[in-house]
Amino acid sequence: MTGVSMAAAQAIARQFPWRERRTFIDLGAAQGALPVQVALAYPHLTGGGFDLPVVGPIFDEYVAANGQQDRLCFYPGDFFRDPIPSADVLVMGHILHDWNFEEKRALLAKCHAALPPRGCLIVYDTIIDDERRQNAFGLLMSLNMLIETPGGFDYTGA
Repeated sequence: MTGVSMAAAQAIARQFPWRERRTFIDLGAAQGALPVQVALAYPHLTGGGFDLPVVGPIFDEYVAANGQQDRLCFYPGDFFRDPIPSADVLVMGHILHDWNFEEKRALLAKCHAALPPRGCLIVYDTIIDDERRQNAFGLLMSLNMLIETPGGFDYTGA
């Protein structure tokens, strides 16, 4: 996931107005590429990653290798069974495409409930153009999700 997400992680670290925030959690953080990129760019932030417990040691090792273990921590849990940790900013990268429409909506509702007033949710996936004609990578990713998951699919902006 680090290879798939690194360009987006670097862009989000550069382009989101992080100076106005104090905390963030990457939901489905995997190894921790996004939390590390954001932490490296903004020393005033603290945060971490939320993912299945088995991912914890991998996250911790990557965070430590990048010298961010004092500012980033791992939050073990399951999106559907456990509460979403609260932070000023929540991030979901390549997560929603794993689930069917109802599950997507349920995850978004849980994120909304976890955000404080004026909190932000950043979602990035391989968004398909509304006409489903131009983003070949997004269309192939959607086909991949349809094959690999019971109900997942990539989606259009609309």
